[in-house]
Amino acid sequence: MNRPDLQALPQIRDRMTFLYLERCQINRRDSAISVLDETGIVLIPAAAISVLLLGPGTSVTHRAMELIGDAGVCMIWVGEHGVRYYASGRPLTHRAGLLMRQAALASNKKQHLDVVRKMYQLRFPGEDIAHLTLPQLRGREGARVRAAYRRAAEEWGVEWSGRLYDPDNFAEGDAVNQALSAGHACLYGLAHAVIVALGCSAGLGFVHIGHENSFVYDIADLYKAETTIPIAFEVAAQQPDDLPAVTRRRVRDAFVRQHILERMVQDIKWLLSDGEEDGPHEENKVLLWNNQREAVRNGISYGKEPGERV
Repeated sequence: MNRPDLQALPQIRDRMTFLYLERCQINRRDSAISVLDETGIVLIPAAAISVLLLGPGTSVTHRAMELIGDAGVCMIWVGEHGVRYYASGRPLTHRAGLLMRQAALASNKKQHLDVVRKMYQLRFPGEDIAHLTLPQLRGREGARVRAAYRRAAEEWGVEWSGRLYDPDNFAEGDAVNQALSAGHACLYGLAHAVIVALGCSAGLGFVHIGHENSFVYDIADLYKAETTIPIAFEVAAQQPDDLPAVTRRRVRDAFVRQHILERMVQDIKWLLSDGEEDGPHEENKVLLWNNQREAVRNGISYGKEPGERV
């Protein structure tokens, strides 16, 4: 198979979204990805996939990676069912539009605040929060999370004295704090994978700043009250032998059932949107920055004299 032109590949919206594989060998057969496990072989058209998530027990050949790269597939190495992010290859697209928009919004004080307000709007749907200051929004958010902890503790009869944990000593925390840490780690992993796949920066946050994963924490916080918090209290009340493993599996299943991955994609695009739909574009177009007007074309020798051959 010759390397196809980008224009010949299916658009992202026409592909399958995220495909998760585990405990298998990944190879190449012509223009298809070959997946071998104990049940047999499955052939997957490379150009039909957007993101390939590689879970535990996977191995991939160099030939397979050559095809995956040519087809524009994003590769992400994750924990079981995508609940931990380890590493990644390229994003879904050659375009840097979403990343540039994220950087512009994070760098402009007014626009930065607008994104923060949109994040809080997702937490308080149907409420008018336009008149609230940033300290007031933080206070509302703190009250919302405390209420979520309190409801879960009352529902499952778990004693709750606050979020107390040592990141360097997991075993020191009580059962519910251990379950919260395990569940939140899964949510951070999924958020990180989605952010990378969309070509955004994990470090350019809005509510959180200054950390390499600031945007990861921003996005994960949107879903804790409906996923990891209630699950952590339920698992802590059941007192299983392997609390972290049980928590991870329960969180994993909740992500699938509540379509958290798809919602993250939509929410990130909405948070960073400028209110207009993307129009036609050239996927591999490279421009030169210009400080006085719009960007100019690349591939031209602007310093040559009239009639000079380059």
